[in-house]
Amino acid sequence: MPLYESVLIARQDLAAPQAEALGETFQALLEANGAKVTKREYWGLRNLAYKIKKNRKGHYILMNVEGSGPAVAELERNLRIHEDILRYMTVRVDELEEGPSALVRSRGQEDERPRGRGGFGGGDRFGGDRPRPPRRDGAPGGDRFGSDRPRRDDAPRDAAPREAQATPVQGDQS
Repeated sequence: MPLYESVLIARQDLAAPQAEALGETFQALLEANGAKVTKREYWGLRNLAYKIKKNRKGHYILMNVEGSGPAVAELERNLRIHEDILRYMTVRVDELEEGPSALVRSRGQEDERPRGRGGFGGGDRFGGDRPRPPRRDGAPGGDRFGSDRPRRDDAPRDAAPREAQATPVQGDQS
């Protein structure tokens, strides 16, 4: 029997259980037409590369199908009709992939990654253990942009206010 992989994208305003139920519905449709679904994976709500029917996100569902061409044609006909399906793609393959798909495997590895360094979660800039470089004027701390302008707190405090520093104009003596 021919082997197929089918990926469908459902609307973003569906809840995750509704999207999973949608996958079950299409699996039952395939099985009613004599095909066998060997694997069904829910990939979750993911960003789309561009808007599709005013949606920026979509629920992705993968199905590995072992069945005849008419069963897959009936699946695609129902996918075209269903209002919750944004896009679908069915591809005939030589062999079906065993185990979890690459997307699910990469998501699992991403969660096991240590998150100690970099970014806002404990990086060098915000409370890290690396000292800041000295400023150009020799004061402790660092100037992010390397400007020669003194900081506000470096201004002398004993300077007189601007009004007291004003000099009288020569021609205006009253």
